[in-house]
Amino acid sequence: MRYAVLVTGPAGAGKSTFSTAFATHLRMARRTAHIVNLDPAATGDAFEYEPAIDIRELVTLEDVMSEMGMGPNGGLVYCFEYLLQNMDWLEDELGGYDEDYLIIDCPGQIELYTHHPFLPILARNLQRMGIRTCAAYLIDSQFMEDRYKFFSGVLSAMSAMVNLEIPWINIMSKMDLVSPSPSSEGASEPRNGRRTRKDISRYLDPDPLLLATARDGRVENGRFHELNRALVQLIEDHPLVSFLPLDLTSTESLEVVVSHIDFTMQYGEDEEPKEPNDLDGGDFPEVE
Repeated sequence: MRYAVLVTGPAGAGKSTFSTAFATHLRMARRTAHIVNLDPAATGDAFEYEPAIDIRELVTLEDVMSEMGMGPNGGLVYCFEYLLQNMDWLEDELGGYDEDYLIIDCPGQIELYTHHPFLPILARNLQRMGIRTCAAYLIDSQFMEDRYKFFSGVLSAMSAMVNLEIPWINIMSKMDLVSPSPSSEGASEPRNGRRTRKDISRYLDPDPLLLATARDGRVENGRFHELNRALVQLIEDHPLVSFLPLDLTSTESLEVVVSHIDFTMQYGEDEEPKEPNDLDGGDFPEVE
């Protein structure tokens, strides 16, 4: 049985870094893992490991922009349309990997996950090839700095989940940049570039009331109150999104995420996935 994980999410979420750490972890556990690059705009030094399969051998964004006169967004759409027209190329490339774990690093254009049919078609083709497929959707922990930005991330994750229709986990990346409040001396600025948070669990398991209330706990009365209330109702009615925290400086944190991906794809024995430690605690400053 072959397995494939689509590593998705917006630009800057740490997808390539996670893919490399994921592959390293599997190899240290003596499991066969390969990185597949599906980003036609990836730079040459994007990966610590040379991708086993690389879309840039079929088409690159740079060539499309140069030869077709397209911009980056239109060029990326063209690249994926070209890939779908040449799925036999990908199928031939994948044919050499049996009983393997494929980590597929995807582009960072969010529209590919929420609006276009390319990745759903790709996922269906992978499943047709007998490859068990799931997706991991990453967002950066800095989304927790602004609750409106955070909930836009929640909604994009929800939209992508509905669009792809495959087993799915959501990951809050770069949690090593989240720390308790600086000190008991009243300092409010984060030290050494580290971010501070209150009630992390309310973000990992999104609490819609974060969007409905003001900083002092009162209900928002601003111009977007009705819109916020509608979004709160949507999230409450469809509680599809929760996040696993990912701190790549912690082996245990990575092991938790890997165990959930394994469980989602029913890899190996039917063991329950590991659970992350409670990240709340201490006196965290309020989120803006």
